[in-house]
Amino acid sequence: MTKSKKKNEWVEWIKAIVIAIVIAFLLRNFVFATSIVDGDSMAPTLENGERVVFNKFSYLIGDPEHGDIVIIQRPQKNYVKRIIGLPGETIEIVNHDIYINGKKYEENFVNKEAKMLTGNFGPIKIPEGSYFVMGDNRAISKDSRNGLGFISRDDIIGRSEFIIFPFNEWALTR
Repeated sequence: MTKSKKKNEWVEWIKAIVIAIVIAFLLRNFVFATSIVDGDSMAPTLENGERVVFNKFSYLIGDPEHGDIVIIQRPQKNYVKRIIGLPGETIEIVNHDIYINGKKYEENFVNKEAKMLTGNFGPIKIPEGSYFVMGDNRAISKDSRNGLGFISRDDIIGRSEFIIFPFNEWALTR
């Protein structure tokens, strides 16, 4: 092999590595990232210590919808919660059932025990540009009812897509 050919081979390898690093950087910063679930507020859907992949790109082209599990960025820590109410809607919780604009909201993601721990709340209208979120484990969840308040659209940094760790828990979170 000639010196020139070896040099070209090294240049090609360096180019490939640089391109791979740039692509990884772009994906990590603009499309996908990971977050660790801290606490039991989303149990049984998400358990403490699980690592989830969230999609940052989805909300660049669309808005959060009812039932989406989102990552909320706050200065002290990130939160993982479920979107319950959208901007302009009126939320009320009566006898453990959630009502959105007076219509009962069907929650197929909350088990009966957790639902029975959802106390009465509201009615309250969600301001434009804000969302109402709750954890699936209602008894211990810090959410829009009791500490997080309404969530600004700018604070929602992505939608949870799937669990990647622990490996035996791989699953979609939607």
